[in-house]
Amino acid sequence: MEKKTKLAALGGTLAVSAAVLGAGDFFYRLCLTQTVDKTKIFSAPHNRPSDDVPPSTVSRDMEWLSKQETEERTIYSEDGLRLRGILLRNPAGGSWAILCHGYTGHAEEMADFAREFYGRGYQVLMPDARGHGKSEGDYIGMGWPDRRDIVCWARHLADGEGAKDIVLLGISMGGAMVMMASGEKLPPQVRAIVEDCGYTSAWDEFHYQLKMLYHLPSFPLLHMMDMFARRRAGYGLKEASALKQVAKCKVPMMFIHGKKDSMVPYEMLKPLYEAANCPKECLVVEQAGHGESRQAKPEEYWKRVFAFLGKYVNPIAK
Repeated sequence: MEKKTKLAALGGTLAVSAAVLGAGDFFYRLCLTQTVDKTKIFSAPHNRPSDDVPPSTVSRDMEWLSKQETEERTIYSEDGLRLRGILLRNPAGGSWAILCHGYTGHAEEMADFAREFYGRGYQVLMPDARGHGKSEGDYIGMGWPDRRDIVCWARHLADGEGAKDIVLLGISMGGAMVMMASGEKLPPQVRAIVEDCGYTSAWDEFHYQLKMLYHLPSFPLLHMMDMFARRRAGYGLKEASALKQVAKCKVPMMFIHGKKDSMVPYEMLKPLYEAANCPKECLVVEQAGHGESRQAKPEEYWKRVFAFLGKYVNPIAK
């Protein structure tokens, strides 16, 4: 009888362990690959766009972009992935802006940013992050492996295009990406960085989403997801830390966040800003949700962004 009890207990433990591993695998595929539908994530009330903010203009900006003379550019990452970017040259420009899209997005979705920068005399590069758009990759990097890709793109502009001044801007995951890149050895031509609504770390963001979407604690599911991320994608969720990277940053950086952001909580802004060890500025837009600051207060947003960048670069070729 005692032996049967022990076997039953062992069987129960194995069943629970298998269930936890299966859940960890599911959350890895849901969050870090493009193979699982993400409707549940984006349709959750806390992740939806605000009703009281003007809608995005990205559709008509993408139409504008389609009418411009652009070039597709390919480079290879340090681990051998083929990465694609869109180049938009400006006949008036000398300085370059690298514009980084968000989670599950693609280069063309940065068309509204590209239009503003192009209008101010900048030349523009919009890369597809690894695992997104036309770039190779089987997983979403959450900014961590991507940080080295941004270094490669910056070197490509500096060496291949003779860029003397480069600025980085990213939104959401792209914001985390440029913050993570800020702690690397960037080419000296990178003069300033703008991050818009990036998160402190991949772990913190998924911990928050797990709680909001499923009302679940981080243990054990997030730990299992982290294990799968390490084995399959080659990085850990805590390792993917913008907070640690900005502490090493020496390049001037502007931090932007909407106060009503409930996808990447507004509360993440303060620790990031305080950790940044570089010349810095901060813009908080009171009524903006996630990624909506430029929509909520477009005049103030662009005035502040270009005033900040103007301290470090002159986009018009001399």
